[in-house]
Amino acid sequence: MRIVDIRETSIPLNSTLANSSFNFSEMTTSVVAVITDVMRAGKPVTGYAFNSTGRYACGAQMRARFIPRILKAKPESLLDDAGLIAPDKCLAAMMQNEKSGGHSERSVGIGTIEVAIWDALAKAVDKPLHVLLAERFNGGKRAEKVFCYVGGGWYAPGKTTRDLQDEMRRHLDAGYTMVKMKVGGMALADDLARVEAVKSILPKGTQLAVDANSKFGRDDALAYARGLAPFALRWFEEPCDPLDNALLAEIAAVYAPPLSTGENLFSTQDVENLVRFGGLRPERNDIIQIDPPQAYGIVQYARTLDMLARHGWPRTALFPHGGNQMSLAIAAGFGLGGAESYPGVFGDFGGFADDAFMTEGHVSLSDRPGIGFEGQARLYKIMRELAG
Repeated sequence: MRIVDIRETSIPLNSTLANSSFNFSEMTTSVVAVITDVMRAGKPVTGYAFNSTGRYACGAQMRARFIPRILKAKPESLLDDAGLIAPDKCLAAMMQNEKSGGHSERSVGIGTIEVAIWDALAKAVDKPLHVLLAERFNGGKRAEKVFCYVGGGWYAPGKTTRDLQDEMRRHLDAGYTMVKMKVGGMALADDLARVEAVKSILPKGTQLAVDANSKFGRDDALAYARGLAPFALRWFEEPCDPLDNALLAEIAAVYAPPLSTGENLFSTQDVENLVRFGGLRPERNDIIQIDPPQAYGIVQYARTLDMLARHGWPRTALFPHGGNQMSLAIAAGFGLGGAESYPGVFGDFGGFADDAFMTEGHVSLSDRPGIGFEGQARLYKIMRELAG
């Protein structure tokens, strides 16, 4: 098995949504195609990925450094003992001549290519990616479904509290049992009124989380923590800068319900600093939300999970950020706590396969080889055109 070409293109998300910190009107994403010499039905097996959401396209780094390093490597140096592409060796090739630190400058580009390589590998062995990952990293425990919460509650021009309640009702009617909404884009009193309004419509047994998208400094973070505590939320997400572990620890010391963070951490070292110094506790059901395609990919994610296990963190405390087919396959394959979902958000890049269904908070998994982008007609059209 050989990689014969890697292609990248930048696509706009075409979204007007906003959280507390920024809007997505300028957001782009890199789509990658990894073309191999393995043939199926007369066509080369090709792996695909995109760099999740919330970070801009990073094709310049890919084209200048990471793609050439793979294509220039001796083909046999990238293979395992069975003659298949070895993602860990591809990761090592992309990391040649890279200085330590500065992770986000390269981790997104490398991770996106690496995930596309996994998609190609899974297709070459004719297995869904979640099955291949379970075999390699989770003792062969194959999942049939994954718990999934829905991210929503965005700020939008003219959106009222009643509109917000109607949005959450639609998610509940679609089968979700946990919803998440944005906070931090209004005054504290107005945001607390929004939270109370959503809580008032939730049936017994359903859960609500909130996401501040790293908006707050110390005073606002502590004020929100005091205001949100009585609502017994499933979690309060990203209450402060993702690298301010001292402030996060201060919040954790006064906020009794669970906290969550991690989607803006891009290395195993950053995550280890989080669990060492950020005050999070697995016994409180705190959550870590690393986004694998943005954090060097699946091989490095497995290493991060091993590190977290040494610190006493179970895999059920991991919910990868992203709300897409990649994060769903990764959550299923590694046996994580669950996945995020963004139905109807981020254009062609949000959501899961067109035939996926939600039942009692769990989303179904398909048996398509690889990640399963072929089940997302609009997204797969973009990917197929890139491969040619």
